[in-house]
Amino acid sequence: MNQSAYIPYFPTIVLQPHPAQFAIDELPLLLLCPVGLAYGGMEKPLSGLALAVSLLLCLCLLYRFIYFRRIRYRIGGEQLVCERGVFLRKVDYMELYRVVDFHEHQTLMQQIFGLKTVRVYSTDRNTPWQDLTGIRQDSDIVRTIRERVEYNRQKKGIYEIANH
Repeated sequence: MNQSAYIPYFPTIVLQPHPAQFAIDELPLLLLCPVGLAYGGMEKPLSGLALAVSLLLCLCLLYRFIYFRRIRYRIGGEQLVCERGVFLRKVDYMELYRVVDFHEHQTLMQQIFGLKTVRVYSTDRNTPWQDLTGIRQDSDIVRTIRERVEYNRQKKGIYEIANH
């Protein structure tokens, strides 16, 4: 009797940072731009300079927003892929069988908005860790990645040896 090994199907999970993470990251500029634009619209000393600086900051914020919205985290059956960039796209690949640990943390602002950052550590020299920023707090993405890591290690016959 020919028995085939059970091969689980892992659909690719595509994550994107929550938009509130942009507000958390860029809060000082988001507050400064409207103040500078308002001051620049008044007849005050240096209002022209304030207007010019505020417009430049607004352009900078627009670029950062586009950059932020183009971030994608893809968790496939064998790899964790992080894509980012606007004019120059950068793609980081992390083989799941190389993942060794996880770390979750939340800033105060992330706690308020119900978000977290998950750091995935690996033995890869080029990508020793990858941060998944702006993930919903109730997302159990660590468990999902861990299952895929274990499957890939078994598939490749890789076992961890610990010296304690």
